[in-house]
This record gives sequence, C-alpha cells and structure tokens, in this order.
Amino acid sequence: MVRTPLTPWERERGERFGALLREARGGRSMVEVAAAAGVSAETLRKIETGRAPTPAFFTVAALAGALGLSLDVLVAACAQDAEERDALSA
Repeated sequence: MVRTPLTPWERERGERFGALLREARGGRSMVEVAAAAGVSAETLRKIETGRAPTPAFFTVAALAGALGLSLDVLVAACAQDAEERDALSA
C-alpha cells in the first residue's frame, strides 16, 4: 500500500500535536507516560518530535488518557489550526 505524501499543513499539525503532548507530559519521563499509555517510548518520541505526524486514533486516545487530556481539547486544537490555515489561504 502506498501512502499519499503529507501536506505541509499536516506535518505542521503533527509537530504542534507533539509539542502539546510534550507540554502535557511536563516533568514525567517519556518512558513513564508511554508505559501508562501502552505504547513504546520510541513511538511517543516519534510523535513528540513530529517524525510520526499522523498517529493512529487509539494511540492518540491512549496518550490523551495517560496525560489527562480530553480528546475534545485535542480536536479543538486541530480545528483551530485548520481555521487559521483556511483564513491564511483565503
């Protein structure tokens, strides 16, 4: 299966998502949060650094739960980015 290349906006959204996770993680170690979410520390590292800009929904949900983030908050952050992008391209 061939994946379509990500747009620059999708890559930027992934970087912003990673930054949000890093901020929410605070002083907790990457290993601790990854274990609580049931994902590998390498997966979390890739998401936080933007190297995995489109993680699977269940990975996002697990990380949100481990970090005490609401999925609504994450959706709102992504929607805000979309609104900004649309405003800039208009």
